[in-house]
Amino acid sequence: MNIIKVFANNVKKYRTLNGLSQEAFAEKAGLHRTYISALECEKRSIALDNVQKIADALDVETYLLFVEDKN
Repeated sequence: MNIIKVFANNVKKYRTLNGLSQEAFAEKAGLHRTYISALECEKRSIALDNVQKIADALDVETYLLFVEDKN
């Protein structure tokens, strides 16, 4: 399992399920839009405190961002 890919896919999945653009999501999470874009494109790793900010902004349990979708 590639944890960076799993995380990136889950962030994008939950962001789109919430109907949020990258810009709106970044603002809600208190992060920069280019940072969100880089995460979703698997170009950046992430600090744990930012993982929590993202989970909170998506209103999901943190662990769900690391669960691989088998579909």
